[in-house]
Amino acid sequence: MNQGRFITRNAQYYADHPAVIFEDRVMTFRELDRRSSRLANALLGLGLKKGDRVAFQMSNQPAIVEIEIALYKAGLVKMPLNARLAPAEVTDVIVNGEPRVFIVGDSHTGSVQEILATIDVPHLVACGNAVPGWHGYEDLLARASDRSPDVEMQAGDLAVLHYTSGSTGKLKAAMQTVGNRLSHLRKVGMHRMRVGPGDVLGLSGPLTHASGMFMQPFLYQGGALLIQDRFDPDLLLAEVERWRVSYTFMVPTMLNRLATHPGIGRYDRSSLRQIAYGGAPMAPARIREAWEVLGPVLSQGYGGGETTGGLILFDTEAHARALRDVPDRLASCGRPIGESQVIVAGDDGQPVSGDAVGEILVRGPDVFAGYWKEPELTAQAFTADGWLKTGDVAKVDEEGFVYIVDRSKEMIISGGFNIYPTEIEQVLYQHPSVYEACVVGVPDDTWGEAVKAVVVLRDGQRADEAELVRHCKALLADFKKPRSIDFVAELPRNPNGKLSRKLVREPFWAGRDRRVG
Repeated sequence: MNQGRFITRNAQYYADHPAVIFEDRVMTFRELDRRSSRLANALLGLGLKKGDRVAFQMSNQPAIVEIEIALYKAGLVKMPLNARLAPAEVTDVIVNGEPRVFIVGDSHTGSVQEILATIDVPHLVACGNAVPGWHGYEDLLARASDRSPDVEMQAGDLAVLHYTSGSTGKLKAAMQTVGNRLSHLRKVGMHRMRVGPGDVLGLSGPLTHASGMFMQPFLYQGGALLIQDRFDPDLLLAEVERWRVSYTFMVPTMLNRLATHPGIGRYDRSSLRQIAYGGAPMAPARIREAWEVLGPVLSQGYGGGETTGGLILFDTEAHARALRDVPDRLASCGRPIGESQVIVAGDDGQPVSGDAVGEILVRGPDVFAGYWKEPELTAQAFTADGWLKTGDVAKVDEEGFVYIVDRSKEMIISGGFNIYPTEIEQVLYQHPSVYEACVVGVPDDTWGEAVKAVVVLRDGQRADEAELVRHCKALLADFKKPRSIDFVAELPRNPNGKLSRKLVREPFWAGRDRRVG
């Protein structure tokens, strides 16, 4: 068993068909297979063994596809780092994951060099311009064999460390196994994107996040990936027209920008069969607006790193029916798909129905193996009988459609990124003027939710919004910094005297049916 062999097989079936498109360059399946095999052999040649971790941080580029396939082929574990992580967060991830190799793109070599004194990685690889003392990415490939290494994997072997914000203020890693990733491949190919040679998937969101989850399923079926290093509506639309893009994936923020783009009518979008969106809730009014502009092509998914991608689907047909006959259903995230069981359970662990609410629970082959080096956190994530607790509170209708109404966890989803308030509060508390802070998600028409901090200053101390935002930006990824800060004399507390995040959050969501964006 080795998922990398699918690419080798496609190199025989579709040798000269496009596999990866980036700017004006087209990489065929034959080239992708050979380059990924060279990288796999190069990494093994550095002394790495099955199960060793390989980290990488870079903006969207073809090397990310090559790295993923090479790691499958070599039996190594992928550690993708969000391109927007702050240096302190990169340090935390490297120390936690202990990779043997760190591959770094041109856009990040400077920031990585700044933290080299605090991290210990045996091999640093520059993917781009040469860096003294580092391996060169192309040099490694040039010296290695292009024959695929013969490495056998088992379903329970670790494949990916998927880092996400943790409720303790530190990034934590969901352990995705080979079996998890194969289940995801089947899930996408059977239910979300049935494609073949000639189909093109446009990806302009970060390949280290949800966008990257569609790479392998699309390539497996012989489709091509069109990669862009940033999301720009004009650029995406121009590439849709030029390369006849048939599928794309975006978070709701991107979909909103695309649907409201004033120049959208200038481009030929007739090749688009599906715009999949997910990563955050989307307001029904925005869904309706997007449908009217973009046509009958929308498809929504719900899932996360712990479920190895989406496991609930609100497909194009469901959108059409809801818009036509059941308008309230636009608030749904869809119905379960694939091999895993999904229930909405009450406090007694039994499925709820009607207007009753409960927590979404999941078990099956796409559920992760736990959190890396976090046995207590892993134990807390599951019920006594093995169900994954998602932390999302929902209800389910008579036809099985799931409606998320709130989160039992305190995570904020802004622009498709998961953000934990505690992480930001800990940074705010490092500012000498801050006495107390509470961070919540508030409604935002662009981002779904925006990060707001409500702060009590120390007696006699002064600080304004701009100063505290700068402070957060220096220590956190840009998308985590507060978009606004309110200053108050005191924060509300519950009867036990504990600070009540719910009471801080409630006024901003008053009058809304859902407590998510």
